[in-house]
Amino acid sequence: MARIAHLCLLLLSSLGLLTAAQNETGWPLHDDGLTTDVQWDHYSFKVHDQRIFVFSGEFHYWRIPVPGLWRDILEKIKAAGFTAVTFYSSWAWHSPNNHTVDFSTGARDITPIFDLAKELGMYVIVRPGPYINAEASAGGFPLWLTTGDYGTLRNNDSRYTAAWKPYFEKMTQITSGYQVTNGQNAFLYQIENEYGDQWLTDPSARVPNETAIHYMELLEESARKNGIVVPFTANEANMNAESWGRDWSNVGGNVDVVGLDSYPSIQCWTCDVSQCDSTNGAYVAYQVVEYYDYFLDFSPTVPSFMPEFQGGAYNPWGGPEGGCSDDTGPDFVNLFYRWNIAQRVTAMSLYMLYGGTSWGALAAPVTGTSYDYSAPISEDRSIGSKFYETKLLSLFTRSAKDLTVTDLVGNGTQYTNTSTISAYELRNPETNAGFYVTLHADSTVGTNVPFKLRVNTSAGALTVPRSGGAIRLNGYQSKVIVTDFTFGSETLLYSTAEVLTYAVIDDQPTLALWVPTGESGEFAVKGAKSGSVVSKCQGCSDVEFYHESDNLVVAFTQSAGMTVVQLNDNTRVILLDRTAAYEFWAPALTEDPLVPEDESVLIQGPYLVRSASVEKSTLELKGDSVNETALEVFAPKTVNSVTWNGKQLKTSKTSYGSLKATIAAPSSIELPALTSWKSNDSLPERLPTYDDSGPAWVDANHMTTANPSPPATLPVLYADEYGFHNGVRLWRGYFNGTASGVFLNVQGGTAFGFSAYLNGQFIGSYLGNASIEQANETFTFPANATYTTKNTLLVIHDDTGHDETTGALNPRGILAAQLLTADNTPAQNFTHWRVAGTAGGESNLDPIRGAWNEDGLYAERVGWHLPGFDDSAWPTTSSSSSALSFSGASVKFFRTTVDLDIPRGLDVSISFVLGTPNNAPVAYRAQLFVNGYQYGRFNPYIGNQVAFPVPVGVLDFTGENTIGVAVWAQTEDGAAITVDWRVNYVADSSLDVSGLDTADLRPGWSADRLQFA
Repeated sequence: MARIAHLCLLLLSSLGLLTAAQNETGWPLHDDGLTTDVQWDHYSFKVHDQRIFVFSGEFHYWRIPVPGLWRDILEKIKAAGFTAVTFYSSWAWHSPNNHTVDFSTGARDITPIFDLAKELGMYVIVRPGPYINAEASAGGFPLWLTTGDYGTLRNNDSRYTAAWKPYFEKMTQITSGYQVTNGQNAFLYQIENEYGDQWLTDPSARVPNETAIHYMELLEESARKNGIVVPFTANEANMNAESWGRDWSNVGGNVDVVGLDSYPSIQCWTCDVSQCDSTNGAYVAYQVVEYYDYFLDFSPTVPSFMPEFQGGAYNPWGGPEGGCSDDTGPDFVNLFYRWNIAQRVTAMSLYMLYGGTSWGALAAPVTGTSYDYSAPISEDRSIGSKFYETKLLSLFTRSAKDLTVTDLVGNGTQYTNTSTISAYELRNPETNAGFYVTLHADSTVGTNVPFKLRVNTSAGALTVPRSGGAIRLNGYQSKVIVTDFTFGSETLLYSTAEVLTYAVIDDQPTLALWVPTGESGEFAVKGAKSGSVVSKCQGCSDVEFYHESDNLVVAFTQSAGMTVVQLNDNTRVILLDRTAAYEFWAPALTEDPLVPEDESVLIQGPYLVRSASVEKSTLELKGDSVNETALEVFAPKTVNSVTWNGKQLKTSKTSYGSLKATIAAPSSIELPALTSWKSNDSLPERLPTYDDSGPAWVDANHMTTANPSPPATLPVLYADEYGFHNGVRLWRGYFNGTASGVFLNVQGGTAFGFSAYLNGQFIGSYLGNASIEQANETFTFPANATYTTKNTLLVIHDDTGHDETTGALNPRGILAAQLLTADNTPAQNFTHWRVAGTAGGESNLDPIRGAWNEDGLYAERVGWHLPGFDDSAWPTTSSSSSALSFSGASVKFFRTTVDLDIPRGLDVSISFVLGTPNNAPVAYRAQLFVNGYQYGRFNPYIGNQVAFPVPVGVLDFTGENTIGVAVWAQTEDGAAITVDWRVNYVADSSLDVSGLDTADLRPGWSADRLQFA
């Protein structure tokens, strides 16, 4: 596997492919011909002539529709040491219909993301689509695009081109003002998404797909015309497509840098392991994937780039409650992200870094209503061990400047004294700094193995550790062992403890190293003569010093916590165990994403440090504390006082120059009980006396369709044909005569369901299945239920979003509706059909909450879910939420209001918890509404999700909140549901959520909703 990079260089030279200016390493240095502010070569990206290890993470602003909370997410990404943030924009979010492009209303204004990235110091990778996938309904396409009227999509069809241009042009124009060429931070612009269609056959045959090429060229031309001058990128879904890369292809449509998306086989992109055999081969936990040869073969003159690397996995309908955080947790982070370094990856973005929520009708059929993605930042915005484990590596990659230029020298077990441990040697050809990535030779093995490592250093070949002890891999772990690592004016000859980060403070290099508690570590500093333990603590690490030649060797056994070692050459070394390293921060004092070594301070102790600044003699820290916290600060000597979120702390100075203080615990929060529930019938449409002549209803009378999948019976009963795209739709079919039953074939995506009523009588349901997208049922009509003249069949149909990629056009609705005689043969046809969905259809009555938020239930059409609706005439159903229940197959809407008064200066996260009482029926579907936002779909018959985080801004933390629950019982047994809420965490925080101005995000009820009754 380990072919040496210079062999590829020689090959390319012989083929005459190296035509760009060569840099000092001999590899060509590229730019896109429009700017040299962003350049790249075989090793890494350069921005403003500085090499950068791009460690980024994906964030979807449209999954958290509260702009005031975007700061929270981006500050956490920055605090973890990331140099960049990546985001998909969503065509569907900005274009609720085919004549609207909205980048200004509410959470559709994306400029704060760019402004925050500049303020916080992170580069931005922009991914505008038009197709994004993202496990979103129709892959992020607006649902009005799914009728077939715009062609088969993702090609050069003029109808599709005319559809995407207004959105794509506006998105591009906005981004163009925030490029690094304008002093801002956007430095890469992705064209399309996982569109590996450049070739008609196997890529090795080089047969161009002219349709796909023309489509890519149209997008690229539009982006350039509208101001994008930074490089274009593309992402390959796997290693088989080999599309759009200039090193590989000499046909049209190529971008500047192609990257590879990878989701290792641990979960085959889903938390439901049972799906893995058919999706990505047999399930093998912790099986790494080789990338090195792929990058050398396909894209040797550009950085080894992973636009998406697995941050977690989505949780499908039927997946485990809470996702798969155990399988993609800290061990996954430790092993797989270091493995990427072994493969010479110098640019990667985690998908997802913050997942958020599939609120409203956003989810595609593959997911439930959570998009937590087992991400480092959880859906409820909390951080934990996975975030902290990621921070251990991201802080390292930010500080390890030599890692941006390395060759793979070799790999194998010959580097160690055991056949069970392998190492990959990376070496910087300019500085000779070395990086040895060690892991179990069989990565699927998680044993506890001690070993020694053979390394090459400026002092010669060494076997480390040298003074006794061993390096240890305990479980599914990897370690990066450095040699000739420069920190400030000093050089770390080697270290068997991993480098966390370093800073130069008052010209004094301060190096932070870490190993797990109880393990040994050893490091050598060139030129040092002596050292001592200066921290005064019980249980400090056992440290010994050995002087060898011109180097000082320091050996230690790591205790719990932090130990500070001072060397005679003014070097300070902080030794940390994993727990202490988790709570160690290096906030920047600059907007520079690369954070120069003398532009940060070092902090140990808090749950989160968001930022730091020095004002005269005061260090001003902003962050979060969730309990009483001991704080230790390594800052310039001029600093003699510390504030925490604006509050002065009482500090003491240590003998080795740090400042110590204590942060008080935040106050506790107790939520009021959810009481005084009222209810009303939300399915009057089942009754034969119901009048469907109002504007809520549309004649379903199309006898032809542009959809490539025509129905089996007419008229066409595809909801999107009539402008109704989300969730629940209602169909009323009329017929004369005395049919004895009906055959219905309905398609709605996995976990969908439907129920049917004849002249007000319930006749049956399809309850749904986590893996079935289309189902048919034959319902027998009850005796004497039909009339000789006008009969009404109501079908209430719930879908779970549109399929992705080529399935975006798969229709949602009734594929066949056939009346039957007594012997189940076809009877007379329906005379006509009417359909209702979201109030106002594509006109989108709610420009703030958006097109995803509402579907077609009566309660939603008339606005019972909205703040301000007067329910005083409704009966009180329950004094508590212990069990909201009713009998019979119908839909009921439950509603209450509750006041919150969250104190200022706190960040509080709240989740609603839905459940089913013991022995109660589970054949029902429920939707949770909070101040008009649909923030949870609870399906206990199929899914396992019970907790639904709802952010501040959707919740009013200083006022009245309207809580609604729509419950659809799919059997005559009725339904019973419990509704409660809980505090996920309380933090003393600079993110003052109660002070956010969010009133405009919660528009209230107005009487015009009544027209849609």
